[in-house]
Amino acid sequence: MPTPGASPWREPEHDELADLVRAFFAKEVLPHAARVQAQGHPDRDHYRRAGELGLLGLSVPAEYGGGGGGFTHEAVLLDEQTRSGDNSLGIAVHSGIVTGYLVAYGTEEQKQRWLPGLCDGSLIGAIAMTEPDGGSDLQAMRTRALRDGDDYLVSGAKTFISNGGLADLVIVAVKTDPAQRAAGVSLLVCEVGPAAASGTTPATGAEDTGEPGGAPGGDRPGFRRGRLLSKIGLKGNDTAELFFDDFRVPAANLLGGAEGLGFAQLMGQLPQERLVIGIGAVAAMERAVELTVAYVKERTAFGKPLIGHQNTRMVLAECATRARVSRVFLDDCIAKHVRGELDVATAAMAKSWLTEGQCEVVDRCLQLFGGYGYTTEYPIAQMYADARAQKIYGGTNEIMKELIARAL
Repeated sequence: MPTPGASPWREPEHDELADLVRAFFAKEVLPHAARVQAQGHPDRDHYRRAGELGLLGLSVPAEYGGGGGGFTHEAVLLDEQTRSGDNSLGIAVHSGIVTGYLVAYGTEEQKQRWLPGLCDGSLIGAIAMTEPDGGSDLQAMRTRALRDGDDYLVSGAKTFISNGGLADLVIVAVKTDPAQRAAGVSLLVCEVGPAAASGTTPATGAEDTGEPGGAPGGDRPGFRRGRLLSKIGLKGNDTAELFFDDFRVPAANLLGGAEGLGFAQLMGQLPQERLVIGIGAVAAMERAVELTVAYVKERTAFGKPLIGHQNTRMVLAECATRARVSRVFLDDCIAKHVRGELDVATAAMAKSWLTEGQCEVVDRCLQLFGGYGYTTEYPIAQMYADARAQKIYGGTNEIMKELIARAL
């Protein structure tokens, strides 16, 4: 298997960053994995610690509290997080997506106001596009933002919102002109937190135990977090429902300075979001192969190690090849993105093909573990459950194929 350092865009500074990220997850996050999975959301302290180490906002300019790097630095962090086995911290959304919107479209005042907190971990970010009745059809969203003096009154519901339980800052896609489709969409930055470490958990309604990080809560008038969704995978991340009922948002929080720019802003940032998903997919493929190779060399059947059986070798050869080709394609997409050349169709190809590969490789690797692969005692089982969402969020793979077809 190729090492991460084989990527042609990597420099020594990326390898040093990888070492820091690896140590952070090993020492600060993974020891708490069982508790975090059980509570259904990460600890806020883990975001703060990541911020202290300079791991949040790696591509945000230094004048706003970020690392002053580029997307390749974000890619290294996300790769190492997947390799570590952590599925709780929503850094892919927080740093890989939310900060990108603010850097690209925020006013100077907005950048100075929010980016430092996102970079030091005192603020947790989320983005809310999907609605209960509206999946991938963003133009048909029903959440409204009506102008009321110097504010907007936001009403509607969003669902499947990663980081939604703990988020302090949510970029919300709204309709400022309900009569229009794409031209009526705007993005508002909603300050909904801080989510307090007290009260009841949306996940269970049980009294908060005061564990580190605490439970979501402390919502503002007109805003309510619904339950933390119970999922088959990614159990440590807080995926939530969000409800707005005349939630008052200053008009100064409108991204882009004018109404109706939201759909174009979403389309401008979605290629990076899909590339972020692809990074996790490739890292998961490589990790699955590495774990499985180690297992089949130790496990015996019919008097010899599993690796000695032809079927095992053939399956692993195919999975290793799929992972290697995926890494090369991903590296090409990252290089294009850094040059500003990653188009919508290619990003859609990356998102769909890489996540399909992730699900296939993890499934085939799990099979080689036999019954043990189906038990949560082995990481491959968690990887199997976590992988399935990759083909859904960020735009379903069916939508990705439609985007690809339109470009033919």
